[in-house]
Amino acid sequence: MKAINEVLGSKNTFLAVLKENIAAVINEDNDQTIQEIECRLNELQQELLQLVNAKADYQKVADEIYRLRELKHNILAENAEREGKRERIEEMMKFMHDQSVELQEYDGQLVRKLIEKITVFDEKLTVEFKSGVEFDIQI
Repeated sequence: MKAINEVLGSKNTFLAVLKENIAAVINEDNDQTIQEIECRLNELQQELLQLVNAKADYQKVADEIYRLRELKHNILAENAEREGKRERIEEMMKFMHDQSVELQEYDGQLVRKLIEKITVFDEKLTVEFKSGVEFDIQI
């Protein structure tokens, strides 16, 4: 609760960091790259058909098609992960904006909603929020 209250105590600074994180996430969009890959895949598939019909060696074209399909799959997975992170950051911003007072008691649901993990060291705890922000709590 101490980490959450520290975040609430520096709400304006924390909200600014969250806004920067959202901007960074949004700027990493790969839609153009996916369109380029799809265009190239269409070209290669046409080329593959021509090579097959001509009974020519098509292995290099087929390998390139497989490589581009895997690349496209990876980019789509990254986009989905980025969208999830953006949603978590926005959720955190909404909570911060709506919260007006320091929390007095433990709320397990809130902790699960906001905190990704807590790492315990001999001299401190490191609390990592789902938004990517970390706080150290001295013990």
